[in-house]
Amino acid sequence: MTTSEGAPWQGARTLVRVADEPPEWRFGELRLRRYRPADHGVVLALHREGLAQVGLRPGDGVYYDHDFFRMEDIYLRNDGEFLVAELEGGIVAMGGLRRADLVPGGHARAFGGFSLGGGGLDAVEMVRLRVLPALQRRGYGAAMVTALEQRAAEFGYRILRADTTELQEPALALYRRFGWTETRRESIGGIVNIYIEKPLR
Repeated sequence: MTTSEGAPWQGARTLVRVADEPPEWRFGELRLRRYRPADHGVVLALHREGLAQVGLRPGDGVYYDHDFFRMEDIYLRNDGEFLVAELEGGIVAMGGLRRADLVPGGHARAFGGFSLGGGGLDAVEMVRLRVLPALQRRGYGAAMVTALEQRAAEFGYRILRADTTELQEPALALYRRFGWTETRRESIGGIVNIYIEKPLR
């Protein structure tokens, strides 16, 4: 069993690794574990609720959800990870890691597409970070980021990448607290997309 140390959000609760494979953590009453196919409907609904909370919607060029229908291919069988967090038996948070060479970047993402990655593990994207709106500001998002950063390091990736929008200021603030830095901005359908990254080694 290992414990993450020195996270900037720690108070009375600490994220504790309780299993290696499949990975599992505890954060107080919260249990983080690997996604299962039976989670699909709840995870998709959480994703859609999170985007609707900040005004993102299908057709805006930023919103997309086609990866939720290829979870095994995009996340779990291709040097990636997808975690959910349970509270009292219900899923309240989630987040994933996927190889940066699997899904197109920028506005092309909204139109689908998937390709098998190359041979080397270099960059990985942290994606789909969502916390049920009623349970935000409890450290659950920070616990998920910490667990996903651990998994990315275990896979041997060199750099973590992510993107968010100006509309998602709490997510951007969370990434910044963890040492991520902005690399560029791009306007997609009138929405400013912000690209960030963090070196792992």
